[in-house]
Amino acid sequence: MVKPLGVCRGALFEGLELPGYNCPRRSTAAAGKLRRIKRKKKITTLWPHELEILSSYSCGISKSLIVFGVTMPNLFSDKTVLITGANGEIGHSLCHALLKMDVKGILALDVHPQTISCQDPRFSFIQGDILDKALIESLASRKFDFVFHLAALLSTRAEMIPVMAHRVNVEGTLNLLEAARVSGIDNNEPVRFIFPSTIAAYGLPDDSSVDELYCVEDQFCSPITMYGINKIYVEKLGAYYRNSFASLDNSGQPQGRVDFRALRFPGLLSADSVPTGGTSDYGPQMLHNAAKGEKYSCFVTPETRIPFMAMPDAVRALLEVSSAASSSIKQPVYNVNSFSITASEIRDITLSHFPGSEIDFLGIDQRRLKIVKSWPRYIDDSAARKDWGWKAEYDLKTTFSDYLVPGVKRRYQKG
Repeated sequence: MVKPLGVCRGALFEGLELPGYNCPRRSTAAAGKLRRIKRKKKITTLWPHELEILSSYSCGISKSLIVFGVTMPNLFSDKTVLITGANGEIGHSLCHALLKMDVKGILALDVHPQTISCQDPRFSFIQGDILDKALIESLASRKFDFVFHLAALLSTRAEMIPVMAHRVNVEGTLNLLEAARVSGIDNNEPVRFIFPSTIAAYGLPDDSSVDELYCVEDQFCSPITMYGINKIYVEKLGAYYRNSFASLDNSGQPQGRVDFRALRFPGLLSADSVPTGGTSDYGPQMLHNAAKGEKYSCFVTPETRIPFMAMPDAVRALLEVSSAASSSIKQPVYNVNSFSITASEIRDITLSHFPGSEIDFLGIDQRRLKIVKSWPRYIDDSAARKDWGWKAEYDLKTTFSDYLVPGVKRRYQKG
């Protein structure tokens, strides 16, 4: 099981030479944070600002194993990793994190030209389509060990072009599962295939009796959108490749399996990516518009509640589940969660940081609201907590105060 850093903060920093206290390069705030860290004696994981401090000093801890605030077994050392949809924010973050973990190579695939800035010789970018079966089959010859399959047509876009969404989200994934299966046969070890799923895989009834329900993975899996249908299908397809692929084959040839692991994410909140009209983007859109001084009319009702998670936690969850021992993975799909919040609460938090902002609920879109209301208000991630030690680092308060608000302000600051 992946565990947090097994030392207390105070012990970790004890005995370090800390020139930063008197060094003009270091800020007073950073020095103050470090002093507070040293006073704490409980065992816990590291936060990003602590990692920033640690990275400035020689502390006898392998920094290649400290990523997004956790230490984990470095199973990526001397391994080759394929990342699809690599141009997105999660793809960028994974590439940079994995290069710090001594990977043998990264194959980054995206349908659009490269946007990742990386000069590392271990990094290769391929512009191509996951529907290009010949291309995907050729990748199997590279004998990759891990796949992070991020490429997809997302919820709102998928409802506009549902047939194409099915092709990309299902047929494209099938191409990759086959390539992973073949690569695993060549490696004599199943490829670990990490797949980001979504709360859109749920389809709750329009019934107040489910308002307080904490949904587990196998409840109400009757999605009403093409995106959700695609995701739930791939979850099942991945479980098949993991547990029972070609179970009646009599050819005598090795068929192989895929070590498929899916994470069902809530809405993701990012300080770095500009909202693009996704179905859960009303949350970050309030902040981004407020920071720009622009009015925003929310398309859901004030009482609309869904679960959310900070983007750094989402990236960390992918790394953690991919690093977990196979014996720890008891099921092919896991919920991961942080907090649940209503649209009006997001508005109140936004106004507390950006007083005078104009945010109203006069632009309600009943079609999109119906989709959001089919998702759970709360999700139960106890299986991930129990099996491989998942725990979100960012809660409701720190997501906004330590991550979102400072990041959004930096993005739009003048001067």
